Amino acid sequence: MKDHEIMSTKTKPLIITAIVVVAIVAFIVWQNKKDNNTSASVRDNKPVVIAYQTGVDPSKVAQANGDYEKHSQRTIQWKKFDAGSDVVNALASGDVVLGNIGSSPLAAAASRNLPIEVFLITSKLGASEALVVSNKSGIKTPQDLIGKTIAVPFVSTTHYSLLSALKHWNIPEDKVKIINLRPPEISAAWERGDIDAAYVWEPALSKAKASGTVLTDSKQVGEWGAPTYDLWVVRKDFAEKNPDFLKAFVQTTLEQLEKYNQDPAAYVKDADNVQKIAQLTGSDAKDIPLLLGCVDTFSLKK
Repeated sequence: MKDHEIMSTKTKPLIITAIVVVAIVAFIVWQNKKDNNTSASVRDNKPVVIAYQTGVDPSKVAQANGDYEKHSQRTIQWKKFDAGSDVVNALASGDVVLGNIGSSPLAAAASRNLPIEVFLITSKLGASEALVVSNKSGIKTPQDLIGKTIAVPFVSTTHYSLLSALKHWNIPEDKVKIINLRPPEISAAWERGDIDAAYVWEPALSKAKASGTVLTDSKQVGEWGAPTYDLWVVRKDFAEKNPDFLKAFVQTTLEQLEKYNQDPAAYVKDADNVQKIAQLTGSDAKDIPLLLGCVDTFSLKK
């Protein structure tokens, strides 16, 4: 089965809705676990291997500061991935035990019956993911996409958003050429002029916008009825043995999100925060304040 066949256009909205509902329930249950549940945790001195991606969000500051290690009292090995599908494969093989993915890769993982579960939802995606058309492509309206080449990482939130946008515009999928490229490959193809458009996230998004125009973004697509989410998943075998680690991870993440939510302006005025996020994501530091405002980050107080 090809990657893009995992979720048909007809079934994707139902799958995503179901997955998100289950994830939200899991999140609420996790937050209300009693402290004595942590007594079942098995101490393990091996490093905890965690997959992260290049999305811009406040938790990158906690990652850079070593807060996750400090609060969990565990050694962590962070591995960067370019796409959620790669994170899912790493989780399936056991190369990583925790991973940051979007709601679409989660649906794909569910279809494979992989031994993973959601333990934290961090945000609803917005303008941080967008469909950009090259200024050289001649594309001015959605209908101009017909016959053009659009790059997107398959089985990603942007893939789902792209297909949803095409459906909203009444453009059949077979009327455009959709190719599967990871973000770094999209940037290279964009520079060569091999593609007419791309639906992608940072830092590839900013590179495309430098010589392109945003046709739509995931905030708009969400308003059309196809929202996407950013979340954290864990291998079930690790979760069963390490509830205390997951509790510390959730708390550390939410504390950092709350710092941002309390005063976004003050948060981005702190050059240290901005620089740390830029270093981990590869985005330009000057773009970080705007990019942080492009996602609807969750907190316990919302």
